[in-house]
Amino acid sequence: MTSLWLDRPVRSAYDDVAFGNVYDVVVVGAGLTGLVTAHLAAQSGKSVAVIEAREIGAVTTGNTTAKISLLQGTKLSSIASKHPRSAVRSYVDANRAGQSWLVDYCRSKGVAVQTETAYTYATTDTGLTSVRRELAVADTAGLPVFHTTESELPFDVMGAVGLAEQAQFDPLDALLALADDIRTSGGHISEHARVMSARHTRDGIRLTVPGGSIVGTRIVLATGTPILDRGLFFSRLEPLRSYAVAFEIDGPIPRGMYLSADSLSRSIRYAPTSDGERLLIGGNGHTVGRESSEQAQVDDLVDWTGTHFPGARVTHSWSAQDYESIDVLPYAGPLVPGDGFITVATGYDKWGMTAAVAAALHLDAASRGEKMPWSNCFALWNPRVLRGATSAIRMNGAVVKNMATGWVSALSKLGSTRRPAEGTGRVGGGILPRATCTVDGVTHDVSAVCPHLGGILRFNDAEKSWDCPLHGSRFAADGTVLEGPATHGLSSRDA
Repeated sequence: MTSLWLDRPVRSAYDDVAFGNVYDVVVVGAGLTGLVTAHLAAQSGKSVAVIEAREIGAVTTGNTTAKISLLQGTKLSSIASKHPRSAVRSYVDANRAGQSWLVDYCRSKGVAVQTETAYTYATTDTGLTSVRRELAVADTAGLPVFHTTESELPFDVMGAVGLAEQAQFDPLDALLALADDIRTSGGHISEHARVMSARHTRDGIRLTVPGGSIVGTRIVLATGTPILDRGLFFSRLEPLRSYAVAFEIDGPIPRGMYLSADSLSRSIRYAPTSDGERLLIGGNGHTVGRESSEQAQVDDLVDWTGTHFPGARVTHSWSAQDYESIDVLPYAGPLVPGDGFITVATGYDKWGMTAAVAAALHLDAASRGEKMPWSNCFALWNPRVLRGATSAIRMNGAVVKNMATGWVSALSKLGSTRRPAEGTGRVGGGILPRATCTVDGVTHDVSAVCPHLGGILRFNDAEKSWDCPLHGSRFAADGTVLEGPATHGLSSRDA
């Protein structure tokens, strides 16, 4: 599965970080958070290194639907259900700052940005109630929203809340522009270098990568979910996977950016490409590793699109991983209380195109001992998190349940010598469970135990990966780490 944004000519890898050296700032992760953070630091004259385990934009940023919007489905009313009005206003102001910075940057670099109206729409009575609630909260938070019952969508809409002058773009164009600016400012970037561990030293924080290490006076973990467990963020974040499909269609494509308020989530936007415009449909989110068939989620989007846009032809399909915090506000700040040498940014809940930039602006200000007027919405270690206690109990209870059921199932299954059919995988082997799958004609046999906290992995039939239902670590068929809190791959004995 390759996203519309990542389907581009192969380029040379970035590989100029001087491992063994000391940098003022080391950023781990080359998505939007990481590259904006590195750009800001390099612009201020600091020595900067960016270390990316895969390639620039390979994880969430390169697989988003790329809406730069302050109207975010029913996000504001979700925040309002747990926090006071001031927190909602701070969140809006933070995202407005992120949106403004990103749009201005893209335009200054010639990165194409389309300005359209964003809508949260409803097709059911329940959805309409949510739309009205979002309208009221957004209005109170200072957004110039409006209600409408008219729609350009090819199906009936009961009502929608709209917000004009929002934006969308190709996120990889922005990331590559940022990478070039970082290097022009003297910063260094290396891809295919996975951070395995970190420890305090006399010179700073030493990060270990395969075959070397690097020291940073300040470390920023911009890895989706923190790869270091000492802050226990895995217990405060729920890993969510959602899907998107790009289509070529013969008829007109809606010009607005749409997101449903109904439980059957649907994201709709157009995307300009060199081969003409594409229709992007997204949705069907779920907790990582807890669906019987991820491919069924993709197929459902394709079927739904075919019903409403007859003749639509699939050009790309992909999936993204996002993290929702227990109190629904994002996090950015120290990994552990009182230690500003290692900072994190996470919990954007699918709205990273604005929140990621705001987090980078917040961290940059904090590094200078300053504070943005809206910084409280990123607070990590204050009583606000107690408002997520109920969600934490639910989320971690589900983790315990999946840990137990996974092991019970694995222990009850003996190993099989039969080769799995192409594109399928199975777990078995008793007390030392193995994960076996056949992908592109090659059968792989790896450990079925996630090296993060010991969950039993499940096969993802859409992406042909092994996914952990506990905290969202994911591994390729051969055991290589793809994403999540895990830093080590799966032991292998390929067949």
